[in-house]
Amino acid sequence: MASCGLDFGTSNTTLGVPGGNGPSLARLEHDDVTIPSAIFFAWNGDALIGRAAVSAYVDGAPGRLMRSLKSALGGSLIDETTQIGRKRLRFTEVIARYIALVKARAEADGGAALDSVVHGRPVHFVDSDPDGDRKAEDALRGIAESIGFKHVSFQFEPIAAALDYERQVRAEEIALVVDIGGGTSDFSLVRLSPDAAKRNDRASDVLANDGVRVGGVDFDRELSLASVMPHLGYRSPMKRAGVDAPAGYFHDLATWASINRLYSQKILQQVKEIRRDSARPDLIGRLLRVLESQRGHSLAIDVERAKIALSDAQTAHIALDWLADGLQADASRPQFIASSARLTQRITDSVVSCLNQAGLGADKVDALFLTGGTTRIPHVREAILAMAPRARVVEGDTFGSVGMGLTIEAARRYG
Repeated sequence: MASCGLDFGTSNTTLGVPGGNGPSLARLEHDDVTIPSAIFFAWNGDALIGRAAVSAYVDGAPGRLMRSLKSALGGSLIDETTQIGRKRLRFTEVIARYIALVKARAEADGGAALDSVVHGRPVHFVDSDPDGDRKAEDALRGIAESIGFKHVSFQFEPIAAALDYERQVRAEEIALVVDIGGGTSDFSLVRLSPDAAKRNDRASDVLANDGVRVGGVDFDRELSLASVMPHLGYRSPMKRAGVDAPAGYFHDLATWASINRLYSQKILQQVKEIRRDSARPDLIGRLLRVLESQRGHSLAIDVERAKIALSDAQTAHIALDWLADGLQADASRPQFIASSARLTQRITDSVVSCLNQAGLGADKVDALFLTGGTTRIPHVREAILAMAPRARVVEGDTFGSVGMGLTIEAARRYG
Protein backbone atom coordinates (compact mmCIF):
# COMPACT_ATOMS: atom_id res chain seq x y z
CA MET A 1 0.00 0.00 0.00
CA ALA A 2 1.12 3.58 -0.67
CA SER A 3 0.21 7.22 -0.13
CA CYS A 4 -0.44 10.03 -2.58
CA GLY A 5 -1.23 13.71 -2.91
CA LEU A 6 -4.38 14.47 -4.90
CA ASP A 7 -5.10 17.87 -6.43
CA PHE A 8 -8.69 17.52 -7.64
CA GLY A 9 -9.13 20.86 -9.35
CA THR A 10 -12.06 22.62 -10.94
CA SER A 11 -10.38 22.53 -14.35
CA ASN A 12 -7.56 19.97 -14.02
CA THR A 13 -6.46 17.17 -11.73
CA THR A 14 -3.04 15.78 -10.75
CA LEU A 15 -2.03 12.93 -8.44
CA GLY A 16 1.47 12.53 -7.07
CA VAL A 17 3.24 9.69 -5.28
CA PRO A 18 6.31 9.83 -3.00
CA GLY A 19 9.36 7.85 -4.09
CA GLY A 20 12.99 7.24 -3.33
CA ASN A 21 13.99 10.04 -5.68
CA GLY A 22 11.36 12.45 -4.36
CA PRO A 23 7.76 13.18 -5.31
CA SER A 24 6.53 12.65 -8.84
CA LEU A 25 3.24 13.11 -10.64
CA ALA A 26 1.56 10.04 -12.07
CA ARG A 27 0.75 9.79 -15.76
CA LEU A 28 -3.03 10.04 -15.84
CA GLU A 29 -3.79 10.29 -19.55
CA HIS A 30 -1.21 8.68 -21.82
CA ASP A 31 2.01 10.58 -20.95
CA ASP A 32 0.22 13.61 -19.49
CA VAL A 33 0.44 14.14 -15.73
CA THR A 34 -2.52 16.54 -15.77
CA ILE A 35 -6.01 15.49 -16.77
CA PRO A 36 -9.02 17.79 -17.28
CA SER A 37 -11.63 17.42 -14.55
CA ALA A 38 -14.26 16.22 -16.99
CA ILE A 39 -16.32 13.05 -17.31
CA PHE A 40 -18.45 11.87 -20.21
CA PHE A 41 -21.17 9.30 -19.62
CA ALA A 42 -22.06 7.42 -22.80
CA TRP A 43 -25.64 6.24 -23.08
CA ASN A 44 -24.48 2.63 -22.66
CA GLY A 45 -23.17 3.45 -19.19
CA ASP A 46 -19.45 3.65 -20.03
CA ALA A 47 -17.52 6.63 -18.68
CA LEU A 48 -14.62 8.53 -20.23
CA ILE A 49 -12.58 11.11 -18.35
CA GLY A 50 -10.24 13.96 -19.23
CA ARG A 51 -9.42 14.90 -22.79
CA ALA A 52 -11.13 11.77 -24.07
CA ALA A 53 -14.35 12.89 -22.39
CA VAL A 54 -14.24 16.33 -24.01
CA SER A 55 -13.36 14.83 -27.42
CA ALA A 56 -16.27 12.39 -27.26
CA TYR A 57 -18.67 15.26 -26.59
CA VAL A 58 -17.21 17.53 -29.28
CA ASP A 59 -17.30 14.67 -31.81
CA GLY A 60 -21.03 14.26 -31.20
CA ALA A 61 -21.05 10.94 -29.36
CA PRO A 62 -24.41 10.38 -27.63
CA GLY A 63 -24.02 10.96 -23.93
CA ARG A 64 -23.53 13.53 -21.18
CA LEU A 65 -20.48 15.69 -20.51
CA MET A 66 -19.85 17.15 -17.06
CA ARG A 67 -17.04 19.59 -16.26
CA SER A 68 -16.08 21.78 -13.28
CA LEU A 69 -17.22 18.97 -10.98
CA LYS A 70 -15.51 20.53 -7.97
CA SER A 71 -17.80 23.57 -8.23
CA ALA A 72 -20.63 21.48 -6.79
CA LEU A 73 -18.82 21.15 -3.45
CA GLY A 74 -20.05 23.53 -0.80
CA GLY A 75 -23.25 24.47 -2.61
CA SER A 76 -26.76 23.09 -2.92
CA LEU A 77 -25.83 21.33 -6.16
CA ILE A 78 -23.94 18.63 -4.24
CA ASP A 79 -27.23 17.37 -2.79
CA GLU A 80 -28.96 17.23 -6.16
CA THR A 81 -29.18 14.42 -8.68
CA THR A 82 -28.59 14.59 -12.42
CA GLN A 83 -29.89 12.43 -15.24
CA ILE A 84 -27.27 10.04 -16.62
CA GLY A 85 -28.81 7.80 -19.28
CA ARG A 86 -31.76 6.07 -17.66
CA LYS A 87 -30.57 6.71 -14.11
CA ARG A 88 -30.22 9.69 -11.85
CA LEU A 89 -26.93 10.01 -9.99
CA ARG A 90 -26.07 12.21 -7.04
CA PHE A 91 -23.27 14.65 -7.74
CA THR A 92 -21.20 12.93 -5.05
CA GLU A 93 -21.49 9.72 -7.10
CA VAL A 94 -20.40 11.54 -10.27
CA ILE A 95 -17.34 12.98 -8.52
CA ALA A 96 -16.56 9.59 -6.97
CA ARG A 97 -16.68 7.94 -10.39
CA TYR A 98 -14.23 10.49 -11.77
CA ILE A 99 -11.76 10.32 -8.86
CA ALA A 100 -11.94 6.51 -8.79
CA LEU A 101 -10.86 6.38 -12.43
CA VAL A 102 -8.02 8.84 -11.73
CA LYS A 103 -6.92 6.72 -8.75
CA ALA A 104 -6.97 3.53 -10.85
CA ARG A 105 -4.82 5.14 -13.53
CA ALA A 106 -2.28 6.32 -10.97
CA GLU A 107 -2.14 2.85 -9.44
CA ALA A 108 -1.58 1.32 -12.87
CA ASP A 109 1.15 3.86 -13.61
CA GLY A 110 2.96 3.30 -10.32
CA GLY A 111 2.25 -0.38 -9.88
CA ALA A 112 1.00 -0.04 -6.29
CA ALA A 113 -2.38 0.30 -4.62
CA LEU A 114 -3.03 3.66 -2.95
CA ASP A 115 -4.65 3.64 0.48
CA SER A 116 -3.71 7.05 1.94
CA VAL A 117 -4.28 10.50 0.47
CA VAL A 118 -3.60 14.12 1.28
CA HIS A 119 -6.40 15.92 -0.53
CA GLY A 120 -5.92 19.51 -1.62
CA ARG A 121 -8.63 21.98 -0.70
CA PRO A 122 -9.15 25.71 -1.19
CA VAL A 123 -8.89 28.01 1.79
CA HIS A 124 -12.64 28.57 1.38
CA PHE A 125 -14.90 26.29 -0.64
CA VAL A 126 -17.61 28.87 0.00
CA ASP A 127 -17.11 32.52 0.91
CA SER A 128 -18.10 33.52 4.46
CA ASP A 129 -19.79 30.20 5.17
CA PRO A 130 -17.99 27.95 7.70
CA ASP A 131 -20.82 25.41 7.58
CA GLY A 132 -20.54 25.23 3.79
CA ASP A 133 -16.78 24.77 4.11
CA ARG A 134 -17.22 21.90 6.57
CA LYS A 135 -19.91 20.30 4.41
CA ALA A 136 -17.68 20.46 1.33
CA GLU A 137 -14.71 18.89 3.11
CA ASP A 138 -16.92 16.19 4.62
CA ALA A 139 -18.33 15.39 1.18
CA LEU A 140 -14.84 15.12 -0.31
CA ARG A 141 -13.72 12.92 2.59
CA GLY A 142 -16.72 10.63 2.12
CA ILE A 143 -16.02 10.36 -1.60
CA ALA A 144 -12.36 9.46 -0.98
CA GLU A 145 -13.33 6.78 1.54
CA SER A 146 -15.99 5.39 -0.78
CA ILE A 147 -13.41 4.64 -3.48
CA GLY A 148 -10.96 2.86 -1.23
CA PHE A 149 -8.81 5.41 0.60
CA LYS A 150 -8.41 4.27 4.22
CA HIS A 151 -6.59 7.37 5.43
CA VAL A 152 -7.77 10.80 4.26
CA SER A 153 -6.43 14.19 5.30
CA PHE A 154 -6.40 17.69 3.83
CA GLN A 155 -4.00 20.53 3.14
CA PHE A 156 -4.70 24.03 1.86
CA GLU A 157 -3.74 24.25 -1.80
CA PRO A 158 -1.57 27.39 -1.47
CA ILE A 159 0.34 25.75 1.41
CA ALA A 160 0.96 22.75 -0.82
CA ALA A 161 2.25 25.06 -3.55
CA ALA A 162 4.57 26.66 -0.98
CA LEU A 163 6.01 23.25 -0.07
CA ASP A 164 6.81 22.66 -3.73
CA TYR A 165 8.42 26.09 -4.09
CA GLU A 166 10.45 25.67 -0.89
CA ARG A 167 12.60 23.01 -2.57
CA GLN A 168 14.33 25.79 -4.53
CA VAL A 169 14.67 28.29 -1.66
CA ARG A 170 18.27 28.93 -0.58
CA ALA A 171 17.73 31.34 2.33
CA GLU A 172 14.92 32.29 4.66
CA GLU A 173 12.22 34.38 3.02
CA ILE A 174 8.55 35.28 3.28
CA ALA A 175 6.58 34.18 0.25
CA LEU A 176 3.10 35.14 -0.83
CA VAL A 177 1.75 32.07 -2.60
CA VAL A 178 -0.89 32.93 -5.20
CA ASP A 179 -2.90 29.96 -6.46
CA ILE A 180 -5.69 31.00 -8.83
CA GLY A 181 -7.25 28.00 -10.50
CA GLY A 182 -10.49 27.21 -12.22
CA GLY A 183 -12.78 27.66 -9.22
CA THR A 184 -11.03 29.52 -6.41
CA SER A 185 -8.31 32.05 -5.66
CA ASP A 186 -6.18 31.10 -2.66
CA PHE A 187 -3.39 32.97 -0.90
CA SER A 188 -0.93 32.09 1.83
CA LEU A 189 1.88 33.99 3.47
CA VAL A 190 4.52 31.49 4.50
CA ARG A 191 8.00 31.70 6.01
CA LEU A 192 10.25 29.36 4.02
CA SER A 193 13.85 28.22 4.38
CA PRO A 194 16.04 25.18 3.69
CA ASP A 195 16.13 24.33 7.40
CA ALA A 196 12.37 24.73 7.86
CA ALA A 197 11.78 22.36 4.97
CA LYS A 198 13.18 19.54 7.12
CA ARG A 199 10.61 20.01 9.90
CA ASN A 200 7.38 18.08 10.02
CA ASP A 201 5.49 20.69 12.04
CA ARG A 202 5.22 23.89 9.98
CA ALA A 203 2.31 25.55 11.77
CA SER A 204 4.45 28.44 13.05
CA ASP A 205 5.67 29.18 9.53
CA VAL A 206 2.17 29.75 8.13
CA LEU A 207 1.56 33.46 8.73
CA ALA A 208 -1.85 33.82 7.06
CA ASN A 209 -4.31 32.17 4.71
CA ASP A 210 -7.17 33.67 2.75
CA GLY A 211 -9.14 32.98 -0.37
CA VAL A 212 -12.22 33.73 -2.38
CA ARG A 213 -14.47 31.61 -4.58
CA VAL A 214 -13.37 33.23 -7.82
CA GLY A 215 -11.55 31.35 -10.56
CA GLY A 216 -11.19 30.77 -14.25
CA VAL A 217 -14.74 29.53 -14.73
CA ASP A 218 -16.03 32.85 -13.37
CA PHE A 219 -13.96 34.75 -15.93
CA ASP A 220 -15.38 32.43 -18.60
CA ARG A 221 -18.88 33.30 -17.44
CA GLU A 222 -18.34 37.05 -17.55
CA LEU A 223 -16.77 36.88 -21.01
CA SER A 224 -19.64 34.75 -22.25
CA LEU A 225 -22.27 37.12 -20.86
CA ALA A 226 -20.51 40.11 -22.39
CA SER A 227 -19.76 38.74 -25.85
CA VAL A 228 -21.84 35.64 -26.66
CA MET A 229 -25.11 35.65 -24.73
CA PRO A 230 -26.43 38.89 -26.29
CA HIS A 231 -26.51 36.99 -29.61
CA LEU A 232 -28.84 34.48 -27.93
CA GLY A 233 -31.19 37.06 -26.46
CA TYR A 234 -29.52 38.07 -23.21
CA ARG A 235 -30.96 41.43 -22.14
CA SER A 236 -33.20 41.49 -25.21
CA PRO A 237 -36.64 43.12 -24.79
CA MET A 238 -39.91 41.30 -24.30
CA LYS A 239 -43.10 42.52 -25.94
CA ARG A 240 -44.15 43.92 -22.60
CA ALA A 241 -42.55 47.34 -22.31
CA GLY A 242 -39.66 47.69 -19.89
CA VAL A 243 -39.15 43.93 -19.41
CA ASP A 244 -36.12 41.94 -20.61
CA ALA A 245 -35.83 38.24 -21.26
CA PRO A 246 -35.25 36.35 -17.97
CA ALA A 247 -31.52 36.40 -17.25
CA GLY A 248 -31.27 33.14 -15.33
CA TYR A 249 -31.17 30.91 -18.40
CA PHE A 250 -28.22 32.85 -19.83
CA HIS A 251 -26.30 32.83 -16.54
CA ASP A 252 -26.76 29.06 -16.29
CA LEU A 253 -25.66 28.58 -19.90
CA ALA A 254 -22.53 30.68 -19.24
CA THR A 255 -21.64 28.72 -16.08
CA TRP A 256 -19.89 25.37 -16.54
CA ALA A 257 -21.46 23.67 -13.53
CA SER A 258 -25.02 24.76 -14.40
CA ILE A 259 -25.23 23.96 -18.11
CA ASN A 260 -26.68 20.49 -17.66
CA ARG A 261 -29.58 21.92 -15.65
CA LEU A 262 -30.93 23.42 -18.88
CA TYR A 263 -31.26 20.11 -20.73
CA SER A 264 -34.78 19.22 -19.66
CA GLN A 265 -38.18 19.28 -21.31
CA LYS A 266 -39.44 21.64 -18.64
CA ILE A 267 -36.76 24.24 -19.46
CA LEU A 268 -37.28 23.83 -23.21
CA GLN A 269 -41.00 24.53 -22.78
CA GLN A 270 -40.25 27.62 -20.69
CA VAL A 271 -37.88 28.99 -23.34
CA LYS A 272 -40.47 28.38 -26.06
CA GLU A 273 -42.92 30.48 -24.05
CA ILE A 274 -40.32 33.22 -23.67
CA ARG A 275 -39.76 33.18 -27.45
CA ARG A 276 -43.48 33.60 -27.99
CA ASP A 277 -43.56 36.69 -25.75
CA SER A 278 -40.23 38.14 -26.91
CA ALA A 279 -39.79 41.24 -29.05
CA ARG A 280 -36.75 39.45 -30.52
CA PRO A 281 -37.95 35.87 -31.10
CA ASP A 282 -35.08 35.35 -33.56
CA LEU A 283 -32.56 35.74 -30.74
CA ILE A 284 -34.44 33.56 -28.27
CA GLY A 285 -34.77 31.03 -31.07
CA ARG A 286 -30.98 30.73 -31.10
CA LEU A 287 -31.00 30.05 -27.37
CA LEU A 288 -33.60 27.36 -27.94
CA ARG A 289 -31.48 25.71 -30.64
CA VAL A 290 -28.46 25.60 -28.32
CA LEU A 291 -30.52 23.84 -25.66
CA GLU A 292 -32.31 21.47 -28.03
CA SER A 293 -29.01 20.36 -29.54
CA GLN A 294 -27.31 20.29 -26.11
CA ARG A 295 -24.44 22.41 -27.42
CA GLY A 296 -23.95 24.42 -24.24
CA HIS A 297 -20.62 22.82 -23.41
CA SER A 298 -19.35 23.38 -26.95
CA LEU A 299 -20.19 27.05 -26.53
CA ALA A 300 -18.39 27.16 -23.17
CA ILE A 301 -15.32 25.48 -24.68
CA ASP A 302 -15.20 28.12 -27.43
CA VAL A 303 -15.51 30.92 -24.86
CA GLU A 304 -12.69 29.41 -22.81
CA ARG A 305 -10.50 29.30 -25.92
CA ALA A 306 -11.29 32.95 -26.61
CA LYS A 307 -10.35 33.85 -23.03
CA ILE A 308 -6.99 32.14 -23.48
CA ALA A 309 -6.47 33.84 -26.85
CA LEU A 310 -7.02 37.25 -25.26
CA SER A 311 -3.90 36.70 -23.15
CA ASP A 312 -1.84 37.32 -26.29
CA ALA A 313 -4.22 39.17 -28.62
CA GLN A 314 -6.43 42.23 -28.37
CA THR A 315 -9.39 40.51 -30.02
CA ALA A 316 -10.81 37.00 -30.36
CA HIS A 317 -13.71 35.65 -32.38
CA ILE A 318 -16.19 32.94 -31.46
CA ALA A 319 -17.86 31.26 -34.43
CA LEU A 320 -21.64 31.00 -34.14
CA ASP A 321 -22.35 30.19 -37.77
CA TRP A 322 -23.98 26.94 -36.69
CA LEU A 323 -26.74 29.16 -35.30
CA ALA A 324 -27.00 31.64 -38.19
CA ASP A 325 -25.05 32.08 -41.40
CA GLY A 326 -21.95 34.22 -40.87
CA LEU A 327 -22.70 34.85 -37.20
CA GLN A 328 -19.77 35.32 -34.83
CA ALA A 329 -19.25 36.88 -31.41
CA ASP A 330 -16.39 39.34 -31.13
CA ALA A 331 -14.51 39.60 -27.85
CA SER A 332 -11.87 42.21 -27.04
CA ARG A 333 -9.38 42.51 -24.23
CA PRO A 334 -10.80 45.88 -23.04
CA GLN A 335 -14.27 44.35 -22.97
CA PHE A 336 -12.95 41.37 -21.02
CA ILE A 337 -11.14 43.57 -18.52
CA ALA A 338 -14.25 45.67 -17.96
CA SER A 339 -16.65 42.74 -17.67
CA SER A 340 -14.43 40.95 -15.14
CA ALA A 341 -13.37 44.00 -13.11
CA ARG A 342 -15.50 42.93 -10.15
CA LEU A 343 -13.82 39.52 -10.08
CA THR A 344 -10.35 41.05 -10.22
CA GLN A 345 -11.23 43.38 -7.35
CA ARG A 346 -12.41 40.46 -5.20
CA ILE A 347 -9.07 38.74 -5.80
CA THR A 348 -7.00 41.78 -4.81
CA ASP A 349 -9.23 42.37 -1.77
CA SER A 350 -8.41 38.84 -0.64
CA VAL A 351 -4.68 39.54 -1.00
CA VAL A 352 -5.08 42.62 1.21
CA SER A 353 -6.96 40.52 3.76
CA CYS A 354 -4.15 37.96 3.81
CA LEU A 355 -1.53 40.66 4.41
CA ASN A 356 -3.66 42.22 7.15
CA GLN A 357 -4.09 38.86 8.91
CA ALA A 358 -0.32 38.47 9.03
CA GLY A 359 0.18 42.07 10.12
CA LEU A 360 2.66 42.58 7.28
CA GLY A 361 3.11 45.33 4.78
CA ALA A 362 3.55 44.39 1.14
CA ASP A 363 7.19 45.54 1.37
CA LYS A 364 7.91 42.58 3.67
CA VAL A 365 7.04 40.04 0.96
CA ASP A 366 10.24 38.66 -0.56
CA ALA A 367 8.72 36.46 -3.25
CA LEU A 368 5.46 36.13 -5.14
CA PHE A 369 4.97 32.50 -6.11
CA LEU A 370 2.36 32.18 -8.87
CA THR A 371 0.54 28.98 -9.78
CA GLY A 372 -2.82 28.11 -11.30
CA GLY A 373 -3.99 28.75 -14.84
CA THR A 374 -5.87 31.97 -14.09
CA THR A 375 -2.61 33.72 -13.10
CA ARG A 376 -1.94 33.76 -16.85
CA ILE A 377 -4.74 36.25 -17.51
CA PRO A 378 -2.76 39.48 -18.06
CA HIS A 379 -4.95 41.95 -16.16
CA VAL A 380 -5.32 39.56 -13.20
CA ARG A 381 -1.58 38.99 -13.13
CA GLU A 382 -0.85 42.73 -13.31
CA ALA A 383 -3.23 43.41 -10.43
CA ILE A 384 -1.51 40.78 -8.26
CA LEU A 385 2.00 41.98 -9.06
CA ALA A 386 1.00 45.55 -8.18
CA MET A 387 0.12 44.36 -4.66
CA ALA A 388 3.77 43.60 -3.86
CA PRO A 389 5.85 45.53 -6.40
CA ARG A 390 9.20 44.87 -4.66
CA ALA A 391 8.77 41.10 -4.45
CA ARG A 392 10.63 38.70 -6.70
CA VAL A 393 8.21 36.95 -9.06
CA VAL A 394 8.57 33.18 -9.21
CA GLU A 395 6.66 31.12 -11.74
CA GLY A 396 5.41 27.81 -10.43
CA ASP A 397 4.34 24.81 -12.46
CA THR A 398 0.95 26.17 -13.49
CA PHE A 399 -0.90 22.89 -13.10
CA GLY A 400 1.55 20.75 -11.11
CA SER A 401 2.83 22.73 -8.12
CA VAL A 402 -0.08 21.98 -5.83
CA GLY A 403 -0.02 18.26 -6.63
CA MET A 404 3.72 18.09 -5.96
CA GLY A 405 3.33 19.89 -2.64
CA LEU A 406 0.51 17.59 -1.56
CA THR A 407 2.74 14.64 -2.38
CA ILE A 408 5.52 16.07 -0.20
CA GLU A 409 2.96 16.38 2.59
CA ALA A 410 1.75 12.80 2.01
CA ALA A 411 5.30 11.51 2.49
CA ARG A 412 5.54 13.40 5.79
CA ARG A 413 2.19 12.27 7.14
CA TYR A 414 2.12 8.67 5.99
CA GLY A 415 5.79 7.75 5.60
